[in-house]
Amino acid sequence: MTLTRKSTLQEVAVTVGAHLTRRGIRAVLTGGACVAIHTGTYASKDADFVIQSNVRQQTLEDALGELGFSRRGDQYVHPDVPFFIEFPPGPLSIGDDLNIVPTQLTVGGIAALGLSATDSCRDRLAAFYHWDDRQALELAVDIARKQPVDLNVVRRWSDAEGKADKYDQFLRRVAQERHTPSRQRRGKSPMPPKEP
Repeated sequence: MTLTRKSTLQEVAVTVGAHLTRRGIRAVLTGGACVAIHTGTYASKDADFVIQSNVRQQTLEDALGELGFSRRGDQYVHPDVPFFIEFPPGPLSIGDDLNIVPTQLTVGGIAALGLSATDSCRDRLAAFYHWDDRQALELAVDIARKQPVDLNVVRRWSDAEGKADKYDQFLRRVAQERHTPSRQRRGKSPMPPKEP
């Protein structure tokens, strides 16, 4: 896929991830770009990848250069794309859980390694649990509303993190969202029922 100013974050993320894989670099998409793929609505300005293979800095820069990205500090920028790429330090983890199994995320027929919906939900919840980030809570709820999320996995992980009370808050928000018509969630009044 050719990257342009019109490319979405989701398209940029999977294009970069797939290209890195073809170059022998195992990089797992995390963070806001995963949320964007799982929800279709979240807007982030970057795609974060955690590298899971030994790779020289020059090899990484050469691979990204083939797509038109160049290094600027800790970020990789592209002259035609409004998003940048970052590589936060590993290991790949969610809270204290280091046993993360990436999945294939597909956008427009292109696949790349990334967090599953369940792990992306846990990733956002980690920010809520440890930093009381309310936006992260809402993003976790949005993922759970739009994708199949294994709530048993999330509950066990929440217990292990010592955050059962905040998990309960998350569950209440999920229940509220599932019982609120989408028009009300967006601040619009519900449509009146149709006459028989």
